[in-house]
Amino acid sequence: MSNESQTENTKKNILIVDDEPGIRDSLRLILQENFTVVTAANGLEAVAAFDKQTPDLVLLDVTMPELDGIETLKRLRDEGKKAPVIMLSAINTAQTAVQAIKFGALDYVNKPFDIPELTTLIIQTLAKNSITEVTQAEENICTIVGNSSPIVELKAKINQIATHDATVLITGESGTGKELVARAIHQASNRKDKQFVAINCAAIPESLIESELFGHEKGAFTHAVDKRIGHCELADGGTLFLDEIGELSLTVQVKLLRFLQSHEFYRVGSSKSQKVNIRVLAATNRNLEQAIKEQAFRQDLFYRLNVINLHIPSLKDRYEDVPELIEYMKGRFSKQYPQSKVAFSADSLRALIEYDWPGNVRELENMIESFLALGSEAEIQIEDLPAKVRQRQITRASIENKVDFSEAERNFEKEIISKALRRANFIQTRAAELLGISRRILKYKMDKLGIVAGGDA
Repeated sequence: MSNESQTENTKKNILIVDDEPGIRDSLRLILQENFTVVTAANGLEAVAAFDKQTPDLVLLDVTMPELDGIETLKRLRDEGKKAPVIMLSAINTAQTAVQAIKFGALDYVNKPFDIPELTTLIIQTLAKNSITEVTQAEENICTIVGNSSPIVELKAKINQIATHDATVLITGESGTGKELVARAIHQASNRKDKQFVAINCAAIPESLIESELFGHEKGAFTHAVDKRIGHCELADGGTLFLDEIGELSLTVQVKLLRFLQSHEFYRVGSSKSQKVNIRVLAATNRNLEQAIKEQAFRQDLFYRLNVINLHIPSLKDRYEDVPELIEYMKGRFSKQYPQSKVAFSADSLRALIEYDWPGNVRELENMIESFLALGSEAEIQIEDLPAKVRQRQITRASIENKVDFSEAERNFEKEIISKALRRANFIQTRAAELLGISRRILKYKMDKLGIVAGGDA
């Protein structure tokens, strides 16, 4: 490989998302000397761009048609895409900035921006992100937080199986921390000084997954302009983590099975086999035995993966860990939000413990970060909690007091409408916007629930 090609491969990838062609082209010309630049004209193109090339940083315009910057950012985060995002906007409003930070943006730059300052910000963000990724990977080893019986048992199993090289299938609901457990196994093993390489099987199109796993030779297909080393080869000597293994197509499952049997593979476009020494960990939130019955997953691959099964408990099954998790998350986010403090009243903490947490630890983490991003200094009361948590409390209280469901539902609806009206200073148009309904529907519900209007739009 030439020195020029090696330099190209070491450049960080930047995705520029802006519906104005002039801004896109100007930024691309300015940045392409130091970075590999990809552009997208709207949010939908930006989401699609992640499937082709994972950027190291995103410059994302706020105001765009179809899918605006805030919604694009939210979708990327919901899909687990963690690249740092810097928002660009010609509209300087505190509300937009708070929304952007809430959904994971690292910074917010107003147009017209100073090019040297923006370039410096990009370089600093990329450098900081590289350090953060390494630090978090190291910290994650010891951050299986909790002392409930299920977690104590899980930690004991991790220590027990880490010293062996057997393949482990990690199962559990989405958001329970399956990659965290995989990293803990790696760190407790004799491979801890080698690479831990993770690949999300659900995030890569079927046409590219073989290349991502096994690599390809230059010219193997249309866009193969250079030789690429695959994840299996990168993990040589260490651990390969296959996340969302249940999402692989049957065609790729056959090739993966062959690799697991021999640890040999062929790069795409090569006739020479490669052999690696790795430990394979896999994870899924799907019921693979049911998928086998539906002929969506190979039984022989399941048995090859499921040598050891490690099931991660749901947060609702380890509810007593919630207070400790909250304190841990507050500490972890303290550097990102140094001016923000979060404290929960006894009633609101009890509500969080009693909540079912369908999104598990990830849902709790997002909620804590949301409170920190909003910078509330006052103690958080039950009415400050998300509606779904409060609804659970109202339903629970209704059952305990033998109040029928229709009355509980009426009380809950009346509570959130009244709160929205107070926040909007009783201007019904604004209250309807906060609730995401039309003013006509709001007026209908107010009449139905006997809510007296405190003002008019």
